[in-house]
Amino acid sequence: MAIQAGVGVSHHRNPKVAGTEAAEKALVSAGIDRPDFVFLFATVGYPQKTVLDAVRQATGRAPLCGCSGEGIIAHAIADESNFSVAVMALKSDEVRFANGLEAGLKADSEDVGRRAGRAIQAKTGPDAAALFVFGDGLSINFDRFRRGLAEGRGACPRLPLFGGAAADNWAFKQTYQYCDDEVISDGAAWALMSGRVRILTGVNHGCVPIGGRRIVTRADKNVIYEIDGRPALDVLKEYLLPEEIDNWSKAVINLCLGFRTPAHLEGYDEFAIRFIPGKDDARGSINIQTEVAVGSEIWMTRRDPEKMAKGVSDLGRKIRDELKGAEPRLVFQFDCCGRGKVILPEPQKLDLLKSLQREVGPKAPWIGFYTLGEIGPVGRHDCFHNYTAVLAVIV
Repeated sequence: MAIQAGVGVSHHRNPKVAGTEAAEKALVSAGIDRPDFVFLFATVGYPQKTVLDAVRQATGRAPLCGCSGEGIIAHAIADESNFSVAVMALKSDEVRFANGLEAGLKADSEDVGRRAGRAIQAKTGPDAAALFVFGDGLSINFDRFRRGLAEGRGACPRLPLFGGAAADNWAFKQTYQYCDDEVISDGAAWALMSGRVRILTGVNHGCVPIGGRRIVTRADKNVIYEIDGRPALDVLKEYLLPEEIDNWSKAVINLCLGFRTPAHLEGYDEFAIRFIPGKDDARGSINIQTEVAVGSEIWMTRRDPEKMAKGVSDLGRKIRDELKGAEPRLVFQFDCCGRGKVILPEPQKLDLLKSLQREVGPKAPWIGFYTLGEIGPVGRHDCFHNYTAVLAVIV
């Protein structure tokens, strides 16, 4: 049987119709009546539970994992509207999935990771291949989550992590995570993939520095209070355009932080990019989605469309070379919402996606979403990214 998989998409405004339509298209594309597992990504114009219930009913209540996104991605589709649903339905005698869901990232991301790790440990066999994670993009501290995950899994062999941070169409109010019949916020949904597969991956970002080096002089966990001895928010405002000063959503679409890439991530870009999802005006602080140490060197950065386009081209060639003539059986794409319509005209955005899909797998079932942060390995190191495209290609 190998892997039978298909992807279906719907843009219908009625949530029940949209969920049903996307699921039924996925089943037809896969050539199956009932899947073994389902991935679901949807935007937040819908009542989320209604969409989930429709997908569950149409797929025979097969185990499911996913989250809300700023948009959905499929073959020749990159829809960032408030009304889009993407479903992947899979059936296989070679690959199997286990799933779970944990809540409470804002209070303690490390504890969420620890609880998830224990549940995953109990389901990890000798053929475990990868772990997909979909966490709340507004509350996750990825470094602490990853640390807890490793502790919870104990002596289990390392698994590459893939996935993305759930989004809500730039509202920065509430994102959603799905597992079977549950929809929650402030949580992390996960899917453990096991089986006889090979996984190819690639990451790239399209940001360039726009100023000199700055130093973080006061910070706690993932909150930056001071840069060069001044309130972090005051420093940030020096790099904003006039129209961005009083529009935080617009400001963080364009401006992000660049940290010097650690030496152990040799071969990656010079900078690791961090999105700034929140601020505290009273304290003059900003927060990111990973830990930050006092003394860290940072650069203000902005996205560069030319670098982005070159990065997508390089990513496609890299994966194609590693395929060595083999055809992908599944492709997952986790792409930053800051690389979509907010910077690229729709025709250019679709041209880049179609070019990548032609290079990597024009016939492979392909699903993904626009995130508030991307998860993908660099070498043997599991990393959190921003303003980045991450591919996980299953062979």
